Amino acid sequence: MGFLENKKVLIVGVANKFSIAAGIADAMHKQGAEIILSYQSERLKDKVVQLGETWDCKTFIECDVTSDESISSMMSIIKKEWGCLDGIIHAVGFAPANELDGNFVDVATREGFAIAHDISVYSFTALAKAGKELMSGRNAAMLTLSYLGAERTLPNYNVMGVAKAALESTTRYLANSMGQDNIRVNAISAGPVKTLAASGIKSFRKMLSYNADRSPLKRNITSKEVGNAAAFLCSDLASGITGEILYVDAGFNITAMGDLTETD
Repeated sequence: MGFLENKKVLIVGVANKFSIAAGIADAMHKQGAEIILSYQSERLKDKVVQLGETWDCKTFIECDVTSDESISSMMSIIKKEWGCLDGIIHAVGFAPANELDGNFVDVATREGFAIAHDISVYSFTALAKAGKELMSGRNAAMLTLSYLGAERTLPNYNVMGVAKAALESTTRYLANSMGQDNIRVNAISAGPVKTLAASGIKSFRKMLSYNADRSPLKRNITSKEVGNAAAFLCSDLASGITGEILYVDAGFNITAMGDLTETD
């Protein structure tokens, strides 16, 4: 029996088998969770369904996280299917490509800033508002995904770094707001992982190499490792943890100049 046995979890953001959300779904399935997957549009449905079938998913729901009506409709379907929720995974992030290439102040736009924060940040709160009734009193957990760019500047990460900082703050405010309903809210700050979304960031391969060279474990992390951490945070094993940002990055965040012995 896995430590998520009988837990019912909604995962928002599975795009393909290489995504971090897929790693989370796989880890949770192995620990016994029942999973519902959302998909952004009909164009992506077949791919999500194909993936979900490997995790014994029975329900797939179209959801546009920029629409409160769409989110509310999804929760209504879940209420009919399950009647409750034990977890929501928010693996959603987006900024226009032109915002992720160049000097921040030169490429930033009002429109791009608004889009990045609506999709990457507010959607987490929107899911919390709509799913609160289904999760209340169940030692339920919400989880989102951040990155070190939330607190340190990174080349070309630009408005996504600003959005991730807002997302981490949102995590703390939601944790404080929803704790009275026995709902925990946490985030994982994952190291760089080869995903389709990450490929949109200029010089991402250089980021991977830099991270591997300077992290204490001398390597990059995998979506499986993020998935295992997510499964733990959403389980009763983590019942006393809320409002936290857990780093799963091979230790990169603790270093300043890395190991200088080879360049002394």
